[in-house]
Amino acid sequence: MNNHYDSFLIKRVQIECYNKRQTNNKMVHGTHNALNDDRNENVKIFVCGELLDRKDAKISVFDSGYLVGDGVWEGLRLHNGVLAFIDLHLDRLWQSAAAVGMTLNFTRETLLNNVWNTLKANDMHTDVHVRIMVTRGIKKTPSQDPRLTIGDPNVVIIAEYKKASPESKENGITLFTSTIRRGSPDYLDPRLNCHSKIHEVQALIQAIEAGCDEALMLDANGFVSTCNATNFFIIRDNEVWTSTGAYCMNGITRGNVIRVCEENKIPCKQKDFSLFDVYGADEAFVTGTFGGLTPVTKIDGRVIGTGKFGDFTRKLSTLYTELITAETNG
Repeated sequence: MNNHYDSFLIKRVQIECYNKRQTNNKMVHGTHNALNDDRNENVKIFVCGELLDRKDAKISVFDSGYLVGDGVWEGLRLHNGVLAFIDLHLDRLWQSAAAVGMTLNFTRETLLNNVWNTLKANDMHTDVHVRIMVTRGIKKTPSQDPRLTIGDPNVVIIAEYKKASPESKENGITLFTSTIRRGSPDYLDPRLNCHSKIHEVQALIQAIEAGCDEALMLDANGFVSTCNATNFFIIRDNEVWTSTGAYCMNGITRGNVIRVCEENKIPCKQKDFSLFDVYGADEAFVTGTFGGLTPVTKIDGRVIGTGKFGDFTRKLSTLYTELITAETNG
């Protein structure tokens, strides 16, 4: 009788936790808002040479990434059986590793084979987001010192079915300008895709507490730089503006938007500009590997343009989609 009652209570708690998670998921809105896909509950995850069930995918608490955020990462998209812009992503991963003095004991081909093996194990073909994480390795004892690392870098590959919510994209997002600044290249280069993201997390927390979706961040000189997880653009008088790139993430999608502007003779300026220019912009949008182009409707309580998915942003989004199609069709 007690066993039956205990089982009942456990089941009830599980249901309540599930309902709470579902409610929280509905509350989350932003550029990484994905449609729910139950297949992700059973995906295989690559952990240091092994493919493990999601529930068994674990790594040591002595891992450098866990202890001191000592690691680099990359995010990829699988479109119709093709990893879009893979060479650009691998270039950035190897550059990030070199920047932090991490020697990778594997080739690009080996890493790519591991990614494909992970995708094949999950029978994945499209609308998949792949996260590659490489840490310096296991530490002998908790410490920052890289000389206390035992063995080789650890590699984790997480592939999930992720399709951006069309509702989030159509409705756009709101931003709040954080007091947390993007760092100067002389102490943590903003172009580095590293595991140390606490300053972006702090900025996002400020935005959430202000009732917004994501954070807009200024550079060390007070000019507009980027968002906490995406790159930022505005449109003024039929020109596309984005930051100089000196204080922002080295976004692959950012670079591709600049590319499609150049190829279609759309004026695109990489320059310093302030919130004065932003508040008076005709349109604004952010870019990222997962969401592509996402319109921004309001910043710091001020409506941008019409407060809707603008025609210019929509045109750029279409051009970017066409670029992906050309890339993935060979």
